[in-house]
Amino acid sequence: MTRFRRLSPLPFLAALALYPAGARAQDSAAPPSLPKQVRIVTASIGGTGPDFIARLIAPRMGEASRVNVIVENRPSVNGIVAALFTARAAPDGSVIMMGNAGTHAINAALYKKLDYDPANDFAAISEIASTPLALVVHPVVPAKSVTELIALARKAPGKLNVAVAGAAGELMGNALMLQAKIDMKNVPYKGGSQAALAVLAGEADMVFTSYVVIAPHIAAGKMRVLGVSSARRMPQIPEVPTIAENGLPGYEHEQWYGLFAPAKTPAPVVHALHREVSRVVGLAEVNERLVITGHRVIAGTPQQLSDKVRREIAKTRQIMVASGMQQQ
Repeated sequence: MTRFRRLSPLPFLAALALYPAGARAQDSAAPPSLPKQVRIVTASIGGTGPDFIARLIAPRMGEASRVNVIVENRPSVNGIVAALFTARAAPDGSVIMMGNAGTHAINAALYKKLDYDPANDFAAISEIASTPLALVVHPVVPAKSVTELIALARKAPGKLNVAVAGAAGELMGNALMLQAKIDMKNVPYKGGSQAALAVLAGEADMVFTSYVVIAPHIAAGKMRVLGVSSARRMPQIPEVPTIAENGLPGYEHEQWYGLFAPAKTPAPVVHALHREVSRVVGLAEVNERLVITGHRVIAGTPQQLSDKVRREIAKTRQIMVASGMQQQ
């Protein structure tokens, strides 16, 4: 019969005493806590894309983490005021920004001197969603597809015009013209809604706009959708091909939205924010609301968003130079 000898606990306790206390604490440490209040700064007025997404996720972030998450609108020309405010805020997670393609890509190419660096003055948290735009025309335009539109533009250089709102709209139109090697005129409008209304009224031939906004006019036959700007077809209109499928491979331009913190925010805080945002975006009611309003849900990692910002800046600069767009 084998006898088992009771071992003394002293050697184990002695070894435990030699194990660093910090390491023991790290093993059982909880994720870093966030500040009691977090402000999500948006660069636009209420009711716009960034504001909508921020207000959709803010209360749910607060419920889960017992943090008071509020949305603060700081509108200005091209979002510069909000971006500067966030870049200069305390790097503790108390101030984050709902950035977008304009504030974190286009501005870097548009301005000769920008008071913030979109790539280096922020710590990326997560890209939340993107919005493909639909290329729509007035019914009087005799084109039923992007391929036919390109052929029409080649027969009559400079005759067709594009209603554009700001640098983002101009870039999308210029990218189309550059890749298709066609000549169309850009007609500037103060905002996206005004540009869409111009096409609806027959003042302009076409516009890149949100499909969800103009869907009733499409159904009524007052506008015609030719293609979508994303790499994938929109689930709301799966029968409509992408522009890339219409002879322009690689064409991909979307409005996207992502959260950013000041550059020196500690990595553990950034990752805590990312985990919380990912959890909220994964909620069924949030996911469904984003999809219904025409968004593609992403919830990417901090590194993925950081890489995207640099790619988008480079792509924007290339289009601006090739199309002759003037810097401000």
